[in-house]
Amino acid sequence: MKVLFGSPGTVSGLSLRIGQSVFAAVSIVVMASASGFSIATAFCYLIASMGLQVLWSFALACLDAHALRMKRDMHTHVLVSLFVVGDWVTATLSLAAACSSAGVMVLFDRDTTICQRMEGLSCPMFQVSISLAFLSWFLLAFSSYVMFWLAASN
Repeated sequence: MKVLFGSPGTVSGLSLRIGQSVFAAVSIVVMASASGFSIATAFCYLIASMGLQVLWSFALACLDAHALRMKRDMHTHVLVSLFVVGDWVTATLSLAAACSSAGVMVLFDRDTTICQRMEGLSCPMFQVSISLAFLSWFLLAFSSYVMFWLAASN
């Protein structure tokens, strides 16, 4: 198999996985610390989806670090197929959560002006959390694209 930027068991793959984990974890922390996040199911779904992404990306980051330390090849067909399926599932869930949360945020901010009427709501923190979720999804989408091409090249 070819070694592409972001391939498993490489420094670039490790940095992508760490970036995914960090952005998703910070998104969770910001959303959970915002007052009133539980009024929208989409925000709770964002926390759950980002939690899954943190677990998946952190586990693969640990696997990448182990492979780099032990100088192991992680380009076997079984591993790459597992990475493809896991990345595509988590990417789909993360994109759905980020988009639904962004839709609710547009509804709150522009359509119903709930953000202006309710003083206890932390709308700027919601927006930051959603932005971080999209950044995390972007890195995951890049990883899943690389994994797809690695699986196709086998």
